[in-house]
Amino acid sequence: MDFPDQVLEKAARIRLVSFDVDGVLTDGKLYYTDQGAEIKAFNVQDGSALKLLERHGLQIAVITGRDSPMVTRRASELGIHHVYQGVEDKTETLDRLCFDLGLKPAEAAHVGDDLPDLALFQKVGLAIGVPNGHPTALASTDYVTRLTGGQGVAREVGELILRARGLWAYD
Repeated sequence: MDFPDQVLEKAARIRLVSFDVDGVLTDGKLYYTDQGAEIKAFNVQDGSALKLLERHGLQIAVITGRDSPMVTRRASELGIHHVYQGVEDKTETLDRLCFDLGLKPAEAAHVGDDLPDLALFQKVGLAIGVPNGHPTALASTDYVTRLTGGQGVAREVGELILRARGLWAYD
């Protein structure tokens, strides 16, 4: 997959990637059973990509406005330690995480799709949106994935970052 040179330059400096959930790691739809249980579908290829990024030394975080047991479970299955749910101010959460990890926000990427991600897009070193995202949020991104939310966005982001670092070995 080809990526724009200016995006690759920014991606080469990334050490932390944070992801929104609904509309990014899922298709953004909320499914409820008759018993009131919530159901989300995650893409298996995203999970493989997140593990691959971690194996190459990148920190992975989930920063989402909703609180969901399915997100807790999926993050646990993938070994993601930085999981922040029910977050109203995503920027404050990212700032605290960067401080704790000894990173600058310019060394972070955020993948989001909606207005709550806008402030993060303006703060991080690489802002990534998805084609099904809100137009105002997308106007503040450095890159918009080819894939839509829930269809392998993290997989595409993983390839982008690893290619930028010269670590992509799957051509």
